[in-house]
Amino acid sequence: MENQSFNADLLLLEGLKVTPQSSFPAFILLLLIYIFIMVSNIGLVVLISMERSLHQPMYLLFCNMSINDVFGATAIIPRLLSDVFVASADRYIHYIDCVIQAFCSHFHAGTSHTVLMIMAFDRYMAICNPLQYATIMTNRMVLRLTVSAWAVAFASVAILLGLTIRLSRCRRIILNPFCDNASLFKLSCQNLLWNHIYGLGSAVVILGSSIGSVALTYLRIAMVCVSSRSRVLNSRALQTCATHLAVYMIMLVSCFTPLVLHRYPQWSDHGKLASIMFHVVPPALNPAIYGLQIKEVRQRIFKMFYNNKVALMDGKLNI
Repeated sequence: MENQSFNADLLLLEGLKVTPQSSFPAFILLLLIYIFIMVSNIGLVVLISMERSLHQPMYLLFCNMSINDVFGATAIIPRLLSDVFVASADRYIHYIDCVIQAFCSHFHAGTSHTVLMIMAFDRYMAICNPLQYATIMTNRMVLRLTVSAWAVAFASVAILLGLTIRLSRCRRIILNPFCDNASLFKLSCQNLLWNHIYGLGSAVVILGSSIGSVALTYLRIAMVCVSSRSRVLNSRALQTCATHLAVYMIMLVSCFTPLVLHRYPQWSDHGKLASIMFHVVPPALNPAIYGLQIKEVRQRIFKMFYNNKVALMDGKLNI
């Protein structure tokens, strides 16, 4: 079967490997995390949209991250939840659904890097060129940066998956918790040279651009802070940049951990589990970091809860 042409539309997905005893705890944990991701990220987007005082480039750009996190988590977690109580031999998925999930997975990963790159540019302009910031970071510029971040990731992933779906298939088992490009092109017995070249090349370009631009940006910001004796500037830089850098480091750790673990066969199962973490950990931590660390957002959240509490107490007194 391995060397014969195989064009079946139904694939067997390995999914999340859990024992029958741990199926229910795993389901509850994943479900709670998914609910938290949806509520926290959508809540922040709604808060920023409704509060005119938060209509600033930094917060508008963060909306991109929250929307992308909701998108990435929704592409992976619901399918994992639906398969938890299904026997591994019965976890079937249609080829087109697998391609869509793979596209969404890689699109989320690529957009995470490009969005954090433009957020780093925004911090650079705000701290290193404060007098020109309002002139450069207009609503039109924010829109252009946003469209560019999503368009670059979309084009890169479209070519990546386009090279894969052109291949014929001779296998039907996806040895991964969810569908991704590597799992899909491994179903083919054809020459995969171009898939490997483009896949590695695009990953190097995106990761290299992301790490390089963020590193240069923060190096420049650090130089400005060291040369400046302004406590206000240094405090502002520490507050906003530490938050952005924390989010970026969490994403990098979640991204590189499965790549490292996959290099060691004895840790292959851990590597598969770690690949899920990229779509779970950053989306869950990002809104908490931004919501609690950025003063303006934190104040708005506390104000909303305080007003709701006061209104509730007044309602009880009236009764």
